[in-house]
Amino acid sequence: MDYDRLVNLRANHPAWRLLAADSAPFVISFLHWVYIEPNERAVSEQELISKLDDYLFHLRERLGDEAYPRSASEYLNEWTSESRGWLRRYYPMDSDEPHFDLTPAAEQAIQWVSSLGQRQFVGAESRLKLIFDLSREIVQGTEPDPVARLEALTAKRAAIDAEIAQISEGKLSFLEPTQLRERFLQVVQMAYALLGDFRQVEQNFRDLDRQVRERIATWDGSKGEVLEDVFTEHDLIADTDQGRSFQAFWDFLMSPERQEELSRLLSRVLSLDDVAALRPDASLRTIHYDWLTAGEQAQRTVARLSEQLRRFLDEQALLENKRIMTLLREIEEHALAVRGREPTDLIMEVDGLSPTIELLMERPLYEPPFKPSVESELVSEGNADVSVELLFDQIYVDKERLRSILRRELMSRPRIALDELLQRYPMEQGLTELLAWLSLASENKSVTDETRFITVEWVNGENQLRKARLHSIIFLRDDG
Repeated sequence: MDYDRLVNLRANHPAWRLLAADSAPFVISFLHWVYIEPNERAVSEQELISKLDDYLFHLRERLGDEAYPRSASEYLNEWTSESRGWLRRYYPMDSDEPHFDLTPAAEQAIQWVSSLGQRQFVGAESRLKLIFDLSREIVQGTEPDPVARLEALTAKRAAIDAEIAQISEGKLSFLEPTQLRERFLQVVQMAYALLGDFRQVEQNFRDLDRQVRERIATWDGSKGEVLEDVFTEHDLIADTDQGRSFQAFWDFLMSPERQEELSRLLSRVLSLDDVAALRPDASLRTIHYDWLTAGEQAQRTVARLSEQLRRFLDEQALLENKRIMTLLREIEEHALAVRGREPTDLIMEVDGLSPTIELLMERPLYEPPFKPSVESELVSEGNADVSVELLFDQIYVDKERLRSILRRELMSRPRIALDELLQRYPMEQGLTELLAWLSLASENKSVTDETRFITVEWVNGENQLRKARLHSIIFLRDDG
């Protein structure tokens, strides 16, 4: 926190520039209304311009036409410029319309302004308990003495046994309304803060992707050197505490069992009367799906980085092939130029380009020639009694029926895994029906979890059990 560093931050950090801007109330209130309040991560240009026009219209009604005289598109261009850096303008996959998303710096400024308000309720007990639990977990997780670990586990088991005994006697202890509200508000704060952390993780990978593109565009050396630098930086991000934590979080969240458990827990928490009295945001019920969407965008950024490296290798191989062809063509041209002008002075003689070595055991032994015996027989016409039912015994899978099942399941939820679909609707036509489901996954919006495998079983026509092991496939609802 030295003086020079603070001067540099005040001049260059987008969050500080946003807080110091004269239009900060206008910018922060609009961005909070569009992105933070509804948990939006990407808004198309036309939709954002329309919302900004409406917002400017209501402001000018109260403040006058001279308050913010510029158009909505001009404000968006200013907010996405390098001198501001409050919005990120990009083109998503399969779309030719630009989209806008908050930058991590803008979200930091918005969250800081939100924390300035006078809080009616400041929870202390739950945070103190969290400090004790985390400290106890750190100590127990780093304790090298097995005796101390066994004592801690024994004490924990004794406390659980005492609680089981009290419940068996009908003595139930409940959280006080104050304790319940305090813990719920802490859950809400941590849940929404996690969405902001995803923007920072995605920004780190995006910065690496931009550096790779710039380096490749200006690189004139060997491809091994640039790949070594790129992979080193990628490993540095993956090996940081943030990278490891993000990967562990993603593996934990991709578990369907964890998703179902969290859905049940959130539903029960939001159904409590003391919690409902706080009027929580309805989006909290599906906050884990917002985490999944945000994490998927970070994974796509990593995939784009890999695609850029693959394209660079292909281009380098093409350039090297062109260089080889150029050298061969130059050799041919020189050979044609000296043809018919053999040198008269003998400079040196070469008996061979390389010595010939013949080992004794490399010589093949004698083998008598093979004389094939060919017998010619005439093919006579005959009458064979062969059943042709197999030609008509074909399996037809009704993909429309499967598509209607998928559409009906996605009406009540934003995503569903393939193994869950097969549990509800078991396969009746074996491998052919499984291939039809995979075809629907390629035709519809879906993602593949390459870290999780599922096993699909069916019984064929000969009453034999068959199994197939494949990556977990998750069908997504196309809200567009």
